[in-house]
Amino acid sequence: MQVSEVFADAFERTREEVHAVLDGLSQEQLDTRPGPGANSIGWLVWHIARVQDDHVSDVAGRAQTWTADGWHERFGLPLTPVDIGYGHTSEQVAQVSGIAAAELRAYYDAVHAASLDYVGTVSAADLDRIVDTSWDPPVTLGVRLVSVVNDNHQHVGQAAYVRGLIESS
Repeated sequence: MQVSEVFADAFERTREEVHAVLDGLSQEQLDTRPGPGANSIGWLVWHIARVQDDHVSDVAGRAQTWTADGWHERFGLPLTPVDIGYGHTSEQVAQVSGIAAAELRAYYDAVHAASLDYVGTVSAADLDRIVDTSWDPPVTLGVRLVSVVNDNHQHVGQAAYVRGLIESS
């Protein structure tokens, strides 16, 4: 198995879980926060897509799907175009609401397609390339991609858990 195939498989697993967690949800369910300060399913899926879009676009040297394809305007959120949700306050989490499941899925799918296009070009030799010198030690491409996959899987698991809480109440 090639490195590109490993990352493609990891991103595909996220896509499958994003689709499963969004399937059949009402707007109310998407926007429900199961407790004070908790994240909604809508916020979690938006955040998964934003982090993947931001990080993979950066290492690929291309514009983010969020801005390049007009998703920022389409969603109409009161956030800056570069906001990915990292460190959001409870109030900011609440602002990411009212986005239909079909729109969240479509944005994630566009990010997913762009990510697959990029990881399809990645070889084992590329993984040691330094992509971020603001950390000590500097971050390599391999570390960055694993970080995105890890973040995706954590947050899609959280979204599935929130869905279970909502459906059981």
